[in-house]
Amino acid sequence: MPVKLYSATSPKTVRFNQLSSKTGARIRQKRVDPTTDEEVPYEDIVKGYEITPDRYVVITDEELEALDPKATRTIDIEEFVDQAEIDPIYFDHNYYLAPTAGGAKAYRLLLDAMREAGKVGIGRVVLRSKQQLAALRPTDDVLTLTTMLWGDEVLSPDRLDELEAVEDAPATDRELKMAEQLIESLSAAFEPSKFHDEYREQVLNLIERKAAGEEIAVQPEVEEPAAAPDLMAALEASLAAVRSGDDDAPKSRRREPADGDGARKSRSKAEAKT
Repeated sequence: MPVKLYSATSPKTVRFNQLSSKTGARIRQKRVDPTTDEEVPYEDIVKGYEITPDRYVVITDEELEALDPKATRTIDIEEFVDQAEIDPIYFDHNYYLAPTAGGAKAYRLLLDAMREAGKVGIGRVVLRSKQQLAALRPTDDVLTLTTMLWGDEVLSPDRLDELEAVEDAPATDRELKMAEQLIESLSAAFEPSKFHDEYREQVLNLIERKAAGEEIAVQPEVEEPAAAPDLMAALEASLAAVRSGDDDAPKSRRREPADGDGARKSRSKAEAKT
């Protein structure tokens, strides 16, 4: 089934350059040999893997190229699983698949069949000379390819010593009931457009104000002393706030993206077959 690959997400962030505080000039990074204090030309730089402190194994580009997975331009599905079986922690980057000429019928057939079966295809794909584990799944009226982390890239929570205290802190029936009521009162259909990055918008607003010549006075933050939380009091206050529509209750607001956002727009497009 011939398809094209389009990036499905475009993460937005505010990027800064490093400047000299004295001259305002942009700082340039140099590759310097610390044993000679001399700058090293790019062609004289090799890759090294540290096996013990200050001891490296040098690997050449030719050796790595010999191990590169072959770019087959295919998405090889190995098995189908229930999506509920996949923990979202394994998901990485998303792509939309679009049918190319002559592939519309096969595309629609696979889309409908996977939707009816409630299954997700698990397979492998080579992107940018790197083999990736991937999940192929129906999303509304489009097939979505999501690259995934390999099994040994997700760390087990068993390594967290703090979790031992959780086993020794059971909740009472009353606390559990109030927590369930709070969850129920805040339950809603997921609408991504209701949520936005307030910090990024504040940073962009700060940049615009400073660019316009406004002086910004930064107020020192007063650190409040930490106190042991009263769980029942917190639950009761949260539940009362939600029921009364208090301003302190969690809310969602719909806002348009801030102007001047320098987010990069992804134009990545590649052809593949599945």
